[in-house]
Amino acid sequence: MLAKILKLLCGIVFRVEVRGRQHLPSLDQEQQKLLIVANHESFLDGLLLGLFLPLRATFVVHTTVLQSPLFRLILRMVPHLAVDPSNPLAMKKIIRLLEAGENVVIFPEGRITLTGSLMKVYDGPGFVAAKTGATILPVRVDGAARSYFSRLSGGNYPRQLFPKVSLTILPTTHLPMPEAANARARRKLAGEGMRDIMQDMLFKSRPVKTLFGSLLDAISIHGRRTRLVEDMQQIEESYGDLLKKSLALGRLSAKITSPGETVGVLMPNVTNTICLIFGMSAFRRVPAMLNYTAGSSGLQNAIIAGNIRTVISSRKFISAAKLEETVAGLENVHLVYLEDLLPSLSGWDKLWLIGFALWLPRLAVPHANPHDPAVVLFTSGSEGKPKGVVHSHHSILSNIAQIAAIIDFSPADKFMMALPLFHAFGFTCGAIMPLVTGSKLFVYPSPLHYRVIPEVIYDRGCTVLFGTSTFLGNYAKFAHPYDFYRLRYVVAGAEKLNEEVRKVWADKFGIRILEGYGATECAPVLAVNTPMANQTGSVGRMLPGMETRLESIPGIEQGGRLLVRGPNVMLGYYLYDQPGVLQTPADGWYDTGDVVDIDAQGFIRILGRVKRFAKIAGEMVSLETVEALAHAASPEHQHAASTQPDAQRGENIVLFSTDSSLTRDSLQAAARKLGSPDLAVPKKIITLEALPLLGTGKTDYVTLRTMAAEA
Repeated sequence: MLAKILKLLCGIVFRVEVRGRQHLPSLDQEQQKLLIVANHESFLDGLLLGLFLPLRATFVVHTTVLQSPLFRLILRMVPHLAVDPSNPLAMKKIIRLLEAGENVVIFPEGRITLTGSLMKVYDGPGFVAAKTGATILPVRVDGAARSYFSRLSGGNYPRQLFPKVSLTILPTTHLPMPEAANARARRKLAGEGMRDIMQDMLFKSRPVKTLFGSLLDAISIHGRRTRLVEDMQQIEESYGDLLKKSLALGRLSAKITSPGETVGVLMPNVTNTICLIFGMSAFRRVPAMLNYTAGSSGLQNAIIAGNIRTVISSRKFISAAKLEETVAGLENVHLVYLEDLLPSLSGWDKLWLIGFALWLPRLAVPHANPHDPAVVLFTSGSEGKPKGVVHSHHSILSNIAQIAAIIDFSPADKFMMALPLFHAFGFTCGAIMPLVTGSKLFVYPSPLHYRVIPEVIYDRGCTVLFGTSTFLGNYAKFAHPYDFYRLRYVVAGAEKLNEEVRKVWADKFGIRILEGYGATECAPVLAVNTPMANQTGSVGRMLPGMETRLESIPGIEQGGRLLVRGPNVMLGYYLYDQPGVLQTPADGWYDTGDVVDIDAQGFIRILGRVKRFAKIAGEMVSLETVEALAHAASPEHQHAASTQPDAQRGENIVLFSTDSSLTRDSLQAAARKLGSPDLAVPKKIITLEALPLLGTGKTDYVTLRTMAAEA
C-alpha cells in the first residue's frame, strides 16, 4: 500500500515518464540473468526505479546509504544489497545473486554525480557483467539532478522543487569477458567496456530536436534571467536577452528570404551573430557561414557552391575588418546590412515580439523538422575549392550529445570562444554547445590576438578553451604563468598537436592539452581524449554512436583509410560545379581521407592524409612524418612539408620552415633517433618568416604546393 501511494505521489509531483518499454525483455526471456545499470543523479534514483521500472529486482546500494534512517525505511519496500563498490569481494555477492536468477539493479558510478555528468565508472560492475554473461539493460535517469535531492553544489546548477523526471529504457546488450594476460587486466578492460555502455546510453537517450527548440529547452531549465553570454562589449546577456534578439533578427531575416533558403552570413564573432543563427533557424532559414578571411575569390566560390542569393552582413563589421574591396568583388548576390534592416521592424513586429513571441515562442515560429538542413559550413579550401557541408539540426545536436556523454561540461563552466563561427569547431563546440547546455560563454572576435586572449581568459575566469595547435602555441608564448589558473579543459583540434606545444602548456601552466580529431563533415568532432580515457600521441577514442571502417591502401602497411558513419555525419555536400544540389554520402559513410591506426583499446593515431603522402621511388612517405622530423630537430619553429614533381623519383619533398639554421644533417639525425626512413628527409628546405595560414588556423597547403612547384 505504501509503495502504491509513493508511486502515485511521485508520478504527480515529478511527472515521471517511462520511455522505451519496448526494450524490456519479453516473457520468455525473464529467466535470463538481467543486470540493470543506470546513471546516478540523486537520492531519488533508486526509489524511482523501484516504483516505475516494470521489473522486480534487487537493488545494489552503497553501504553509506543505510546510515540514513529515511533510506533504510524506503529500502524496506524493495530487495536490496549493501556493498562498497571499491571492494572486489563485494562483487562476489552480486555474482551469486545473478547466478541465482535474480534481476539486479546497480549504479556503476557507485556514487551520486557531483558534476551533473557521468563520473568514474568502477571496474566491478563491468567484471560482474562479463563474468556472469548477464544481459545488460541500460536505463537513463534524467531530471532528478535538478531536484534538491541531488548532490550538485554551487549556485550555477538549476534547482527545482519538483523537476520533471524521465526514465529511458534502452536496448539490452552484453559485455563479453575481455582477453588479457591476467585477471586484473581483464577486470580493468571490463570496467572500460561498462563505461562505454554508460556513455552510449547517455548519448542515445537524448531527444531529437532543432537548434531553436534546444535553446528553448535550455531556457526552461536554467531560467530567462540566467546571464551567460558576453562579447567585447562586456555586457553579459541573459537567456531572455538572447531569446528576444533571436526572435527579432529571425523576423527581420524572414522579410528578405524564403523558408528553406540558404542565406549567407558574413558576420564577426559577436553575440548578435549567434542570435542571428538561432533566429534564422527558428524561421526555417539555413545560415551559410562565410569565411571572411578567404578573400573575394574564396567567398565567391562558396556563394556559388551554396547557390546563395542573399548575404547578411554589417556595415560596421565590413568597415572595421577593411573588407570593402572584398565584398565589392562579389557577383550575383544581394548583400544586405543589418543596419539597413533594423528600421523595417515595424510596430506590428514589435507587438508580435513583446506581446506574443516572447511568451509563447514555440507557437510563434514555424515548426521545423530536426532532419532538415540547419547550417551550411564550408571546408577550409586547404586542398582545393571550398565545398558546402550541409548539416541538419539532428547532426549538430547529436555531436553535442556525443561530447556531453564523455566530458563533464556544466553550468559552472565558462567557454572562451575565439575560433571563428565559420569554423565547424567554433560553430558547434564554441557557440551552440554552451548555450544549449547552460554553460557561460565569452565570444572573442579573432583567435590571432595572441597577447590579448590570455589576459581576457584570466580577467573573465574562463574554464574551457578550444584552439588549434598553432593558436595554443602562440597563446603560451605571451601568457603569464597564472593567466590560465581557472582553465579545466584545453582541447586542441583541426591540426596535429605539436609536441613542443603540449610540453610548454604542461611545464608553464600545469595543464594537459586534450587532443581531438574531427572533420567539418562530422559536425565536427569524431574523437577526443578525455580525463577518463587519455593516451598521449593519439587523438582519443571514437565518440559514442560512431561506426568505423578501415580500407587498406597500396604501399601503406600500417593502418588504413578511415571511413565513418554516425548521426553527426553531414547530410551531404554542395559543390562548386553543381551549385545547391545535395550530394549525399554513399550509405551514410563519410570518407575522411585520413590514414589512421586504431589500437586494441580504440585509441586512434593519425598517420597522415591520403593526399599528404609523397610517392618517392615507388615508396609512400607521409608528409606528417616529415613535419614530425622537422619539429624534433627544431621544436621552437614552425614547419610544413609539400611536394614537387621529379622526373626520376616521381616526387621530391620540400620542407618550409621558419628556422633559417635548419639543415638536412640535423633532419637526418632526427630521422635516425625516431627510426624514420631516409626517404622522409626532404631534399629541399625553404625558409619563410611565417607559414601561410587559413582563417581557421590551419596551414595553407594550397599556397605551399604552388610555392613548392615554383621552387
